[in-house]
Formats: sequence, C-alpha cells, structure tokens
Amino acid sequence: MDIKHVVEAILFAAQKPMTLKQIQQVFPEIEQPELDDIQFAIEAISIEYQPRPIELKLVASGYRFQVKPALSHWVSRLFEEKPPRYSRALLETLAIIAYRQPVTRGDIEDIRGVSVSSSIIQTLLEREWVRVVAHKEVPGRPGLYGTTKQFLDYFNISSLNELPTMQQIVDLDVSVDPQPMQVKSEEQETEQSDIETRELASETLD
Repeated sequence: MDIKHVVEAILFAAQKPMTLKQIQQVFPEIEQPELDDIQFAIEAISIEYQPRPIELKLVASGYRFQVKPALSHWVSRLFEEKPPRYSRALLETLAIIAYRQPVTRGDIEDIRGVSVSSSIIQTLLEREWVRVVAHKEVPGRPGLYGTTKQFLDYFNISSLNELPTMQQIVDLDVSVDPQPMQVKSEEQETEQSDIETRELASETLD
C-alpha cells in the first residue's frame, strides 16, 4: 500500500479540511499508518504540488487542496453565484472580535462608537465565523464572542497569529482610501445590515 497515494486521494475527495487523525481514521483499523507516516506523506505531496496550479494548504481545520491564490480569479468564473458582499459595519465588528476576543457586544459598541445591529451578530453566527465562548461574570452575564476555525478557514489562515498587525491594516487603509472615512449613523448601519441579511437569505433560497 502506497500511503502517499492513499492520503492524496483522501484529501482530494474530502469536502472539508482534514486533520492527521481524521485521515488516519479513514484507513481500515488494522491498516492504519502512524501519524508520523501520514505527516511525511503530506509533506511529500506538498513538495510535488509546488509547481502545479493547485496546492495542499494547512488551515485551522486541517489540510485541504485548493487553487493557488494567483489563479483564483480565473477559477471563480466557473461559478454563477455572486461573491458575498459584506458591509463595513459587519467587517469592523468581525475585526474587533478577531483582535480583541473574547469581547461582549457592549465592548464592540464601545470601540465602534455606535450600536451593533442584532442582524450583524446573527449573520456572523450563521456563517459560523464567531461563537459565544463564555459569559462575562457581570449582571446579565452577556456572551463573550470569539472567532472559530471556520473563520480561519474562510480567510485561508491556520491561526490568529497570521492575521496582519493593526499597523499593517492602517497602512493598507491609508494607501487604498486616502479620503477621510465617512462615519455612518446608527440608523444607516442598521439599514445596511438589514439589506445584507436579505441578500444572504436570497442567496440561500437560490
């Protein structure tokens, strides 16, 4: 049995990232290779795919095959579905959770200076990008939000350590949009979030 070929086939057929343990459990019990052997096979596969348009990538949930970023624009033309659009309010909320977690909804509102629409939190929960990791021991015991492995997988990183630094984000924002940022009112934020929620619901129904 060629372990490398079997591992490659498993990862190619899998519809989600797989850990070493999950790959091992696909083998019949009496033929299961050691985890070190699977790791060695994965490293060999990764080297073989380096000159190819597809790569074997480690993300938070495990290993997966994916199109290399430089070619994703071309491959995306195969799909008719519209790429998701997210409001600035939603992205700001997600960024605060990612960089300051665990945080309560009140913490997010204090940082942003405006109320956080319930639909924004609901969208992030439905996308499984955030979850309630605990409850703060204060009156009302509000939920403390943190990011998930699905969040890391979506943004193609394996850990929070791979997120850009705050200074890098500021530098990028200045270079892309030198105009002063327009501050939306709470009503505008809520209206945008409601529109976004309806669009997501429409995509799901389609």
